Amino acid sequence: MNLFPRLAKAIVTTAMTGALAAASLVAWAQTPPEAGASARIDAIRKAGVLRVGVVNNPPWLIQNTSGSGEPWSGPSWTLGKEFARVLGVTIQPVQVSHETKVPALVANQMDIMIGPLNETAERAKIIDFVTFSNTGVCMFGRADNPKFTQARTLEDFNRPDLTLAYFSGAGEEPLMKQQFANAKLRGVANSGAVAPIEEVMAGRSDAAPINRMLWPSISRKVKGLAVFPQDNDCQDSRIFQIDTGMGVAKDQAAYLTWLRAVAQRMQPTLTDEERRLTQQLK
Repeated sequence: MNLFPRLAKAIVTTAMTGALAAASLVAWAQTPPEAGASARIDAIRKAGVLRVGVVNNPPWLIQNTSGSGEPWSGPSWTLGKEFARVLGVTIQPVQVSHETKVPALVANQMDIMIGPLNETAERAKIIDFVTFSNTGVCMFGRADNPKFTQARTLEDFNRPDLTLAYFSGAGEEPLMKQQFANAKLRGVANSGAVAPIEEVMAGRSDAAPINRMLWPSISRKVKGLAVFPQDNDCQDSRIFQIDTGMGVAKDQAAYLTWLRAVAQRMQPTLTDEERRLTQQLK
């Protein structure tokens, strides 16, 4: 018996099934659920606005303080605007802090936190995620501080004589507590900076984490800092590598599925924009 015709038919059938699934996903990403399928989408359409939580967090979301042009930019803003466009509503920024972004989301002060948010196990207990990126951190400290510059491994920072700062409420907080349980930890409020730079420069802390994408820019702007790991200016760091994206309140299956479909369709655009902005920050 010749098996080639059957094999060819099976291959064609599999390919057609995959193509149909892909087409269905694109259609789902273009057309949100019908009225009654998602209470959240119904409420957004009725209000005429998509409330998006925002906090300055380059390169994903960058605040424009010039007074002209769009108030925000970056891949998070691009994706947020696409959600609003497909829904036929206006995007409405809701400014929050790193400390309040998750509580405000849970309290229904926004429809989606486009922030973005790092996906941690603790956060996953209370919110769902639409991920489109990932990142790691560098540890930075003063170049004239031997307690920082003598560190050769990540475990070298986990010492009682070292004080490490982090932004309260940021995604690094639970990771800092887990990784550096023996160090003195300082959770500080974020005043709009990208990392606790003032804490380190003032000598109140020996080191702090910063997104690896932001380190090259900060190292040029703020003199007297050093970084760990040093290889490739910390751009290959795998410290706290974590998925990054947006957050929505739990128990919104249809809304979440649609958001993820749109994000998947937009992924090439988001990745290109992130790379471009990252290069500008270096």
